[in-house]
Amino acid sequence: MFAIAPEPTTSPPGEEGGSQAVKAQQRLRELILSGQLPAGSRVTELALVERLGMSRTPIRAALIRLGQEGLLLALPHGGYAVRTFSEREVADAIELRGTLEGLAARLAAERGVGQALLNQAGLCLDQIDALLQQDGLDDEAFSGYVRLNAQFHQLLSDMADSTVLSREIERACRWPFASPSGFVGVQASKPGVRDALIVAQHQHRQVLQAIAQRESARAEALMREHARIARHHVGLALQNPLQAPTAAVPRIRKKA
Repeated sequence: MFAIAPEPTTSPPGEEGGSQAVKAQQRLRELILSGQLPAGSRVTELALVERLGMSRTPIRAALIRLGQEGLLLALPHGGYAVRTFSEREVADAIELRGTLEGLAARLAAERGVGQALLNQAGLCLDQIDALLQQDGLDDEAFSGYVRLNAQFHQLLSDMADSTVLSREIERACRWPFASPSGFVGVQASKPGVRDALIVAQHQHRQVLQAIAQRESARAEALMREHARIARHHVGLALQNPLQAPTAAVPRIRKKA
């Protein structure tokens, strides 16, 4: 979904260490995408601790995570700088991630996946279903979705049983908005988000079913389409920035 993330196996504690870390990621991402932290500006832990009213641990994890996503650039002498990027770079990165994850799904279906791993992925989806059944999605629910979505995409990557492919998926996810959860944080307060996540969850189920049934071509096609949802939302943001589901426009140049 929305690209905000497999999150890579080297994800910092913030992606797996609880709701505070994910909240910090969401709030920092919003500051960047809304332009409140301008392109090229320096970002430090201490400044964010004061600005966001959070402790240094989740702030540090958020900086690392957004650095991996490509929204921030680590500086040689400490701190980070806000990056800019083009529409083409975003689209290419999402397409690359979808292609790689599609390949992973195809290989998983062709090679076969053990029942234990399939069960683990199914349990992860059951937990996402439980979250999406709530009438409203608060910060805690979105934090849970980010964590579980990352876990499911990581399990899909693991199913291919390819160190080379896992490494390349991780590399692709470091581009802005390319990770599977790259948009979730800025979507939290927007109308219709729950419906969009339900559609993504349906795709999760279909991909897992295709892998279990050894339908390699179907698994690959579903996974590539799943990633393209993110590209669609980038297009909406550029066409109508005031009503778009993300405030990404200030950071995205129309041309490469």
